[in-house]
Amino acid sequence: MWAAAPLLLLLPLLPLLLLLLPPLRRRGAAALEPAGRAVLITGCDSGFGHLLALRLHRLGFTVFAGCLCPGGEGARRLQREAAAGAGRLRVLRLDVTRARDVLAAKELVLRNLPERGFWGLVNNAGISTFGETGWLSMEKYEKFADVNLLGSIRTTLAFLPLLRKYKGRIVFMSSIIAYFTLGNGIYSMTKAAIEKFCDALRLEMKKFGVLVCIIQPGNYARSTKIQPPVSAEEIWNELSEEEKEVYNKEYVQERANFFNNILKEGSTNGNEVVDAMVHALTSPAPKARYMVAKLKEKLLVFVCALFPTVVMDSVLSYALSNVKLA
Repeated sequence: MWAAAPLLLLLPLLPLLLLLLPPLRRRGAAALEPAGRAVLITGCDSGFGHLLALRLHRLGFTVFAGCLCPGGEGARRLQREAAAGAGRLRVLRLDVTRARDVLAAKELVLRNLPERGFWGLVNNAGISTFGETGWLSMEKYEKFADVNLLGSIRTTLAFLPLLRKYKGRIVFMSSIIAYFTLGNGIYSMTKAAIEKFCDALRLEMKKFGVLVCIIQPGNYARSTKIQPPVSAEEIWNELSEEEKEVYNKEYVQERANFFNNILKEGSTNGNEVVDAMVHALTSPAPKARYMVAKLKEKLLVFVCALFPTVVMDSVLSYALSNVKLA
């Protein structure tokens, strides 16, 4: 027993090693043939969903691209791509908070299934915002839960029968922010919840041959439109009188500046995340989690996952140490 003690001491390092290792490949596994396989993607107006729809279409998949605004610029660009694609790319209105939109999407997919059936569901739609806990209204919390969490669950439940039938894939967009937060706790809350939903679903779907993957991007704010720069003036104007008695404009401005500086550091190469999404859909041995982030972001996750909470609190508190109440 004592001989195994050194190995036990290495166990806490295992998650970090798994994050840094390339995905394992099954020997002799045949490459996936995209032709004749359908994939539905939510949140294709811009960002990762938009890039993924274009990529999968060019690879040969039949793509159903769900857009919140089918008349918007992102949807129009996809429609132009569809015009040159022999009917393999369809743009549809899809608000994941509306059950009738999800049902209509399912009916459209069923009417237009290619010969190899329904292969993948990509739950990508999401929204983000900034603000300390007391700055946000209950209505905003409900909206975020409905889009980021319940929206993904809503589409998943609708398409599970098809995914079981064709032994397909389900891909969820999470974030490293599921592990910690720096000013956007409302977003972190929904991503942490979707991770747990996926953990349960992944185990339950194994017996049907359905694989579930989670994508965990780092800071890609500059390559998506999910989080525009925040305005301290707008935040202040939306605060309740009770919150204004606790905080002051200078504090709000400092917090906004801090958050905007983080956004400016975001990567502009959204295709790094799309590469992981494509791998999750096409690899014979996809990973359960794909963390697409800078090394320093992965180290933050490592500290959060394996060290006592007080350590991570100290790290984040230090990052915020220049932002004080007057």
